[in-house]
Amino acid sequence: MYTQIWSKYLPIIKILLKRTLNGDQVLDLNRIDFERAGSGRKAGYKFSIEFTKGRVANIISGSALASDLAFVMLEDANIKALLLGNHYVVSLNTKFQLSMKNVTPKEEVAVEVTAD
Repeated sequence: MYTQIWSKYLPIIKILLKRTLNGDQVLDLNRIDFERAGSGRKAGYKFSIEFTKGRVANIISGSALASDLAFVMLEDANIKALLLGNHYVVSLNTKFQLSMKNVTPKEEVAVEVTAD
């Protein structure tokens, strides 16, 4: 239902996902696109998707909007490669702002101490 709309935003989402290494990113979406495609109700346009190791880690089946975004993202080879290497949280708020966070745990650098 929403795959065409998400496909339109996909190039921007790809760029912003790459930029999450430097900090959280936010994309303002066009509310009218989604209201035309949906049932016309404003409720239900809020979700959060966790991507871990290239897969959706939380339950999003109750939201067609979230499911379609996850599907479109996972079908793109470049985005899939990013998702495989990092842990992301992608969420939409009621103001139609799509936020992307890279929540990959920072690897602790082991420091070897040698006794003299």
